[in-house]
Amino acid sequence: MGDNIELLAFLFVIAMFLGLELIAKVPATLHTPLMSGSNAISGITLIGAIAVAGLADSGLATALLAFLAVVLATVNVVGGYLVTDRMLKMFKSRNDLRR
Repeated sequence: MGDNIELLAFLFVIAMFLGLELIAKVPATLHTPLMSGSNAISGITLIGAIAVAGLADSGLATALLAFLAVVLATVNVVGGYLVTDRMLKMFKSRNDLRR
């Protein structure tokens, strides 16, 4: 079991560095589409968390973790859409915003 945890920790650290490098290399004009894709993935996470939370025979720990997953995924989706909307407003002219 200890080897498995070490492997998972190593993979997590490698994934963090890879994610940081990938995001750092993305041009500013592609951040909005990238955010939209990230929101879609968070939406899938939210659906999975809701499905796990709805299991009738799950234990208390599973139910609590599923509830926490639903809350965090919801915050991530809503926050992502708010940031995306704000970024898109930066590209509109003032005349478009008055309508």
